[in-house]
Amino acid sequence: MENMERANHSVVSEFILLGLSKSQNLQIPFFLGFSVVYAGIVLGNLLILVTVIFDSHLHTPMYFLLINLSCIDMILASFATPKMIVDFLRKQKTISWWGCYSQMFFMHLLGGSEMMLLVAMAIDRYVAICKPLHYLTIMSPRVLVWLLLSSYTVGFVHSSSQMAFMLNLPFCGPNVVDSFFCDLPLVIKLACKDTYLLQLLVVADSGLLSLVCFLLLLVSYGIIIYSVRHRAAGGSAKAFSTLSAHITVVTLFFAPCVFIYVWPFSRYSVDKILSVFYTIFTPLLNPIIYTLRNQEVKAAIKKIRTRHINAKHTL
Repeated sequence: MENMERANHSVVSEFILLGLSKSQNLQIPFFLGFSVVYAGIVLGNLLILVTVIFDSHLHTPMYFLLINLSCIDMILASFATPKMIVDFLRKQKTISWWGCYSQMFFMHLLGGSEMMLLVAMAIDRYVAICKPLHYLTIMSPRVLVWLLLSSYTVGFVHSSSQMAFMLNLPFCGPNVVDSFFCDLPLVIKLACKDTYLLQLLVVADSGLLSLVCFLLLLVSYGIIIYSVRHRAAGGSAKAFSTLSAHITVVTLFFAPCVFIYVWPFSRYSVDKILSVFYTIFTPLLNPIIYTLRNQEVKAAIKKIRTRHINAKHTL
């Protein structure tokens, strides 16, 4: 009996990814376009990392959390995007069972971690704006490490609980995934058994985490905005400038989540568009938002550039 079960599990050793489009005329333009976008993601987030690390004025709790967000964004964009780019040049887009499993694991690990990290950043802004005199005392290195570890722990627990649903599922065909990466709801549908209840559990798991994080963020930023509106005009302008960047990033991150988990099993192409936005364009837009809307980061980048130019002239 055990041998039969193992045989059922090993019937499908790989999955076929349909990609973004079946049109052969779009493969080369997609290859070039997404190559540029991926390079922009890596360079943009590396710019934030280098700027924060080398400018001592940015060695504050907010920027410590920001560089962790940049790291997550780079990895989030890398778990599937490089393979998608290479697949544009291939006729047969396949991925091994374990490769597929790894994509799903890292998708939920990084997604869950980023949700909690955005909550941690909201807590940081609340303390900075509502309790400025005690900011460095409350947001101590110990608290920052605790917030960071909590974010990654929640992401790991969430991802592990999602992957636990997959381990004992038999896959005996078909093995075609209508996406550019292994998306958990789409892969579960391919199992050789009734997975309706399992699909509901998967959606409930991710949906609950998204809802809790979103409500925490909503409450946090609501309190912050209320506090800022009762302050002096100068302080309010600076606080709103910082807040607008955070709120924009939160909106960009959670908007696709809402659609993905409200209609998780639909067959419309909008799912692919939202997946691209969630895994590729959000990691690209985050560094742009934080550099364009943040005067401190822009000043630090100019300082590093000037220092580099002067060093070249000296040589």
